[in-house]
Amino acid sequence: MRHQVRPSDEDLWTSITAGDESAFARLFDRFSRPVYNHAFRLTGSWSTAEDVTQATFLVAWRRRHDARLVDGSALPWLLVVATNAVRSEWRSARRWLALQRRLPAERYADGDLAEEVSARLDDERRMAEVLAVVRRLPSAEREAVALCLWSGVSYRDAAAVLGISEVAVRSRVSRARSRLARLMPGEIQEGNR
Repeated sequence: MRHQVRPSDEDLWTSITAGDESAFARLFDRFSRPVYNHAFRLTGSWSTAEDVTQATFLVAWRRRHDARLVDGSALPWLLVVATNAVRSEWRSARRWLALQRRLPAERYADGDLAEEVSARLDDERRMAEVLAVVRRLPSAEREAVALCLWSGVSYRDAAAVLGISEVAVRSRVSRARSRLARLMPGEIQEGNR
């Protein structure tokens, strides 16, 4: 039995920049779940997270020559692309809601909700509560929370992708944890980096 060696992100990205779609598919398989989870944590919506994930990888393909791998990993760059996609999604949502407010309201019949839909709504409701608290943090601390606490990016990698020192990232995470502990007692768990 032959053991296949998993190509590094750098090897995949070299193939991707040459236009290799199968290498891009392998990169998607490798990082779509972390990008999706990151997007959910930022939006509080499973369906929006799906849209953001698709948009992230579309941008990654289009900007494959501009990618900035951190210590050989594409994940930090992809997470920043996802964060920017979320911002675009919010702008689009605000415009869509403004349009909806100008239209006459429609009535929908109450339907029988499946257990999965109920669970998703509960997840989204809870995430909306968490996001409401996290949005009270300064933007630099929100970014540190999203990358380091929620998506597991190391302080070092976050510093590289954000263009700041590792000490600055650690400081932002520490301040964010302190503020969140005051705003959400019993909810914040300490993590090790």
